[in-house]
Amino acid sequence: MINIDSRTHVRGESIYVNDIPLREDTLFGVVFASPLAHGKVKSIDFSEALQIDGVEGIISVKDIKGENQIGGIIQDEELFADKTVDYIGMPIALVCAKTERIAKKAVSRIKIDIEELHPIVTAREAYAAKKFIVPSRTFKIGDTESEWKSCAHIIEGQAEMGGQEHVYLETQGAYAYLTEDDGIKIHSSTQATKYVQRAAAKVLGMPMHKIEVDVNRIGGGFGGKEDQGTPWACMAALAAQTLRKPVKLVLSRAEDIKMTGKRHPYSFDFKLGLSKDLKIVCYEVQCFQNAGACADVSPAVMERTLFHGTASYFVPNARITVHSCKTNIPPNTAFRGFGAPQGMFVLEAALMKAAVTLGVDMMEIQKKNLLSEGDRFPYDQEAKNCNARKCWDTAWKTFGVEKLKKEVADFNQKNDLFKKGVSLYPLCFGISFTKTSLNQGRSLVHIYSDGTVSITTGVVEMGQGVNTKILQAAAQTLSISTRRFTIHSTNTSRIANPSPTAASSGADLNGKATIMACQALLARLKGVACQELKAQDPGDIEIKDEVIYHKGRKTELTWARLVFLTEEARVSLSEHAHYATPIIHFNKAMEKGHPFAYHVYGTAVTVVTVDCLRGTYNVDLVKIIHDFGSSMNLDIDIGQVEGALLQGIGLMTIEELLIDQTGKLVYDDLSSYKVPDIYFTPRTLEVKPLDSKPDPLALLGSKAVGEPPLMYGIGTYFAILKAMREFNPQLKLELWAPMTHQKCLMSLYDNYGDLLK
Repeated sequence: MINIDSRTHVRGESIYVNDIPLREDTLFGVVFASPLAHGKVKSIDFSEALQIDGVEGIISVKDIKGENQIGGIIQDEELFADKTVDYIGMPIALVCAKTERIAKKAVSRIKIDIEELHPIVTAREAYAAKKFIVPSRTFKIGDTESEWKSCAHIIEGQAEMGGQEHVYLETQGAYAYLTEDDGIKIHSSTQATKYVQRAAAKVLGMPMHKIEVDVNRIGGGFGGKEDQGTPWACMAALAAQTLRKPVKLVLSRAEDIKMTGKRHPYSFDFKLGLSKDLKIVCYEVQCFQNAGACADVSPAVMERTLFHGTASYFVPNARITVHSCKTNIPPNTAFRGFGAPQGMFVLEAALMKAAVTLGVDMMEIQKKNLLSEGDRFPYDQEAKNCNARKCWDTAWKTFGVEKLKKEVADFNQKNDLFKKGVSLYPLCFGISFTKTSLNQGRSLVHIYSDGTVSITTGVVEMGQGVNTKILQAAAQTLSISTRRFTIHSTNTSRIANPSPTAASSGADLNGKATIMACQALLARLKGVACQELKAQDPGDIEIKDEVIYHKGRKTELTWARLVFLTEEARVSLSEHAHYATPIIHFNKAMEKGHPFAYHVYGTAVTVVTVDCLRGTYNVDLVKIIHDFGSSMNLDIDIGQVEGALLQGIGLMTIEELLIDQTGKLVYDDLSSYKVPDIYFTPRTLEVKPLDSKPDPLALLGSKAVGEPPLMYGIGTYFAILKAMREFNPQLKLELWAPMTHQKCLMSLYDNYGDLLK
């Protein structure tokens, strides 16, 4: 089945926030933001800005009728800066005018006096100053203290992993207007309608039922609109409430990059102990998370780092600690992978250093330590239906890794200035929200009297094809044509308290709720069919391709006729179902439990070529064996793998978030911040599904696919590093991602004098 949005997307007819027809007297909002990273607000003067013709008002903290607070997990984030500013781009006021151009002109006329304070911009600096978002957390398994003495090899080091800009196609935005009886309707580009509704209610001093949040779809999110879609929606709603007119606020690309948080940069100290036969005995790591100026979802991101701290390997003795450090940059937030890439990268970096130190092939260490069935993770969950080794072995055989390694070695022997590197990267990623209470989904299904069906769920469509999968699941359950269905917008008036569309769980949670609703409706329809056919047992009734069968025999009764009869019999043709993931639980006091419904596995083979004269590189091939379970839509799933891989490659290579000592983002637009384009894609890209069993907790056995494949990009970094070492065997092993072209060039020749000797 093709993606149901394909037609409207390619025709330019899909509706986003910026496409909503405007109401009469709509005002346009532009944010006035802090020019400094840290300081005390001494005075602010709006008078000159207010005198500009067309300016209808400037909304600031003084206009808030409720609380100046939009923090989700922790109440530490102001909607508008009040007495202090904590990062460059922190919103201070919203100028509302008849046109966006007038509003921008007015913003330039606002005068503000800020007493500048010293900003903290790195996690290690914040750690030294004891500036934390939440207390540090540690996951432990075994006894590292007593087992270090049994290690034949001990490797210690540091690693760094930078952040990443989301670069969603649709920037942050919202459109808000009054409804009757003093209500507010907000069209928001958000992954979390509940978060917007809850925060807006708090800021506006209104009950949640007076606020309706509607999302038709969003133009990409990648986590950047899970919590950070909230402030702009709250500002638009507050302005609409104050000025009694519709208000539209859509950030420009420059504003979006400047004002919003990114993937969390991390710094690491690691210590790895191996046995004589290269088995991991002990592993300890300190992770310093740069959370930014306030919590956002950083406590949950640090938790995901802990959960994925041993990656795809069995580590019998481990101690993994994460410190969430408070700095003066925009609050960092959710991003595809949600803390897992950081935890996985540092262990892979430790294995790389061990391989170099011991003079062995990194793949040998990787393979010896892969997870096996029944192995326990540090959080005590057992690896069930573990496909880690099966993915590795399948990739090795299918893609001819031995032959690839020989071809790479032959190339390197014949070439001086161009060198190749080959890596394998094993994936293991847990599926579920790590906060157990978020693992719930709802679906409202109506069957209309003409036999058509509408579905509303709590999931947000953002290009991942989730609505297509939900429609597929419903059509399969009812056994009727997909042409009979429509999927409605995500709306808090129809589906209350939905979990965010995140954690790769949107299809599982909301799809299973949809199946439950369809099954309940099916039971009622079969009951009516029993009466019509004078049958005794509803179990003898089957609906197949819109025809009703009794004991396997085709009857004259059709779907349309049965729906008509059901309505005539006054039997409900509507169902609202709720699904909560079974089995999962986690005890934070003990840091133990069973937090994930299942794990996704895979292995990526990567080959790169480095131009050692220029420091540039090409990704020659990436070939992947991925554990889809039993994919219900392989086209959509492979598309997700390809997109996630490229985003992961960007994270590990050319995407660099460089922040100077004043807290300013150096690469602050898309002319300087580089993302992978069509010319940067692997020359050969192949994704093959693993022959694996369907997982019962996945939607129709089809495993989640949104986040896990991003981790395959980590393999590119180590392939580049291996190629660089082929050119310069004395290369100083600085395990600092991303490996930009500049960094590659400088590293290749850092000790060039010694190399010549």
